[in-house]
Amino acid sequence: MKVHTALGPGFLESVYEACLVHEWRKRGLRTAAHLPLPVNYDGERIDLGFRLDILVENTLVVEIKAVDATMPVHQAPLITFLKLSGKYVGLLSNFNVVHLRGGIRRMVQGEPPSVSSVSSVFKTLVST
Repeated sequence: MKVHTALGPGFLESVYEACLVHEWRKRGLRTAAHLPLPVNYDGERIDLGFRLDILVENTLVVEIKAVDATMPVHQAPLITFLKLSGKYVGLLSNFNVVHLRGGIRRMVQGEPPSVSSVSSVFKTLVST
């Protein structure tokens, strides 16, 4: 929320991504951006150029958008990244909105990890 409040809508996705990573690292969260995600097929790792926007605390996948409205086509990469990474929860965050709370969509995939690991990450993110 802090990043969106400071910048508002209208910037490129890369701007929001860099600012989010900066804010979360200031709060002590392990945050990585542009992580490569290979596809494992037939015993081989195949690099197809997939990259996670942001991974927080090795738990939460964040996909950043700056579009007029999110569509199913914008959800597909997040679903793919959750499958490939083996992570359970992700956020599709569209910053091109008046109020960010209307631009965030939570998605889950697969089996849930321990509740404590996910809830601690969300508690820290909520204060951002």
